[in-house]
Amino acid sequence: MVHRSFTEVFDDHLRLSEMGDFENDLRRNFSVDIIVLMENNIYRGHEEVRGLARRLLRELPNGKYQNNMILLDKEIGMLEWTAKSDNTEVLDGVDSYLFRDGKIIAQTIHYTVTRTSLPRPANVLDASPADHVTTEHVMDNSSL
Repeated sequence: MVHRSFTEVFDDHLRLSEMGDFENDLRRNFSVDIIVLMENNIYRGHEEVRGLARRLLRELPNGKYQNNMILLDKEIGMLEWTAKSDNTEVLDGVDSYLFRDGKIIAQTIHYTVTRTSLPRPANVLDASPADHVTTEHVMDNSSL
């Protein structure tokens, strides 16, 4: 079996993520034995990773994502990202990846979700802020 390079796998992962095609991304780019470390927890396998993806979609519904930095070297990589939805945002997203035998075998995920909308004062009719964020892609909730 011919294995794809880490760059090929990572590029495919980003492309499928941007399209909202989570299932094909998971099947093609992640080992069935994937291990994800996040918030003092260990998640194993495709089903638990699906749960993390559903959680992100709940936290950032129709989120717009910006990849700010990608660093890849042989078997290891890092992605810095930000995201914004109508009422929440992430300014400190960092994922790291370990790659072997044509698949991502381990990942760490860190991000902090903060609310962007403030409660509307009773005497103000329209207090919604203008959205001036430039983004790369929107995650589609329909794929999960």
